[in-house]
Amino acid sequence: MAESLKTDVVIIGAGLTGLTMALYLKKSGVDFKIIEKSGKPGGVIQTIREKGFVYETGPNTGVVSCPEMTELFEELAGNCELEVADPSAKQRLIWKNQAWHALPSGLMSAIGTPLFSWYDKFRILGEPFRAKGTDPNEKLSDLVTRRMGQSFLDYAVDPFISGIYAGDPSKLVTRYAMPKLWKLEQEYGSFVKGAMKKAKLPKTERDKKATKEVFSAKGGLGRLIEALYEAVGSENILLSAEAMVKPTSDGFQLQVTTPEQLFTMETRHLVTTCGAYVLPGLLPFLNDEEITPFNDLKYAAVTQVLLGFEKWKGMSLQAFGGLVPGKENKNILGVLFTSSFFEGRAPQGGALLSVFMGGTKRPDIAKMDNDQIEALLNKELPRMLSDRSLSPDMIRIHRYPKAIPQYTESSGNRFEMIEQLQQKYPGLILAGNIRDGIGMADRVKQGRNIAEELIGKIGDH
Repeated sequence: MAESLKTDVVIIGAGLTGLTMALYLKKSGVDFKIIEKSGKPGGVIQTIREKGFVYETGPNTGVVSCPEMTELFEELAGNCELEVADPSAKQRLIWKNQAWHALPSGLMSAIGTPLFSWYDKFRILGEPFRAKGTDPNEKLSDLVTRRMGQSFLDYAVDPFISGIYAGDPSKLVTRYAMPKLWKLEQEYGSFVKGAMKKAKLPKTERDKKATKEVFSAKGGLGRLIEALYEAVGSENILLSAEAMVKPTSDGFQLQVTTPEQLFTMETRHLVTTCGAYVLPGLLPFLNDEEITPFNDLKYAAVTQVLLGFEKWKGMSLQAFGGLVPGKENKNILGVLFTSSFFEGRAPQGGALLSVFMGGTKRPDIAKMDNDQIEALLNKELPRMLSDRSLSPDMIRIHRYPKAIPQYTESSGNRFEMIEQLQQKYPGLILAGNIRDGIGMADRVKQGRNIAEELIGKIGDH
């Protein structure tokens, strides 16, 4: 066994949260190490180039929902470039009654759309005058039907939630899963009034960096990970390494195992960025009561099918993609038209599509083999994409058994336990997508905030 190493901060996990945090720690001269279980950095974010197609095996896109996301790309300028989606991607399609319909983007299109009932279109005029909700654990489905109506839930919010969480609006608690939406009602009394008032608020130059645009990195999101890895320094990242932690009088001791050696590491500050399911093995000193809220966190299992066409013969793909409401009883959650809004993702005249299946409403799909998955697609996709002979030149199937954490009612207990444990064990920070949101921008913002918090603490010593 090698002698014990000492460092100011140990980060568990070299995904987007851990790498972002490490970047800012390094800039401030803080000594740190990242321990990563897999053999490569980036977590699920990986870009693959094959047969003229460039595709993602993890998240396909992010949204520039906070200034920190833009600023990360500014930090990495020269090594990695932000790519925002082509304006055509602003159009989102929803499947209803055997056809695609554009999701309305304004008042006139909302009046004309067949997606919502006339009753709900008239009801929306009264939305600003409805009383605000009083249940802090109100489910998203209840909030939407109360304020907007059933057809808005069925044909706007349900497919939207499938696209983000692969989840069920009747299980997700608005305050946890969609905090911005919940605050609109709580602070302004109405979605409509809140959105109008927020639009008029003065914005600083920094605020304007949160453009709300859909983004990737030029050449794929893997470029972002490569640039971060390079900036953080391979010498600061232990790959193919596992750790077990125990608290000490002035911090933590980790028993670290790599293919080459077994050694101990000591640190005052330990940050976990891994999934809830990793915590029991990583932090064996937690008792049953302390670990239960993490065991209670459910994940959506998602299957992604990548379809590459050297020559596209189907419908026009000038849109972000199509989402399929649960009410339509289809076997897919949605399809992204990736090559339409990011450059160089398919050969000229071809197409790259990402089809998503499963989620919390269809857990059975996670257990299907490739032949069964392809049979489900062949039953539905040719009709939906106006290509009777749908025969891709490339098909790749990726499964994510624990793809997306579901911010359901149990989340409140988890957030409380995180606070309690961080107070009980000074120097412990439990991070990652177990709190603060699931999007890429959420991960970057959290990573940077924690880095700044640690820089302040370490600078004070």
